[in-house]
Amino acid sequence: MDSPKLIIITAPSGAGKTTIVKHLLKVRENLAFSISACTRTQRYGEVNGLDYYFLSTGEFKRKVAAGEFVEFEEVYENQFYGTLKSEVERLTALGKNVIFDIDVRGAVNIKKYYGDRALTVFVAPPSPQILFERLRARKTEDEESLRKRIARATEELTYERKFDLTLVNNDLETALNEAETIVDTFLSSGFEGLKKLSYGNFHHE
Repeated sequence: MDSPKLIIITAPSGAGKTTIVKHLLKVRENLAFSISACTRTQRYGEVNGLDYYFLSTGEFKRKVAAGEFVEFEEVYENQFYGTLKSEVERLTALGKNVIFDIDVRGAVNIKKYYGDRALTVFVAPPSPQILFERLRARKTEDEESLRKRIARATEELTYERKFDLTLVNNDLETALNEAETIVDTFLSSGFEGLKKLSYGNFHHE
């Protein structure tokens, strides 16, 4: 059996990466989800080790100092999120290919660490305007929070060329089918196979 590979799905907020990751986990038994570590408060109904690994800020910083993270980010002051090397090792030891739902900066760092063992897929909206409309339509935030999210999404859109492949999420059903083919092709034929696909903007050098 080939050694397990990593599938990193990244996108600006609102582009649909989480929907795509959940779908892939449902239809492909050879994939396992990488659970992130974080320092935010555990919410009602969340399970430690299933939704996140909930760590104190002190614990998180000690693990950073010990080099235990593949990537981490301080999203807000003293609120950290990151990917533990032990989590990736745990899943690959089970013979599973690992799938990540992660922001663009984290995706860049995971790719840097694992190289060609990892595929990075940037889920893009049909246009920035459509993305901003989707964010506004959620109506889950006040104006200031929405302004920050749009500013962040605008910056995240500039990362597209840093990733191996772009998948445009125009029609969700089409995007889900294309995501399945991309994952299957990478797992069976690697980057050479992906070059032969008739869709997806392939950037890999």
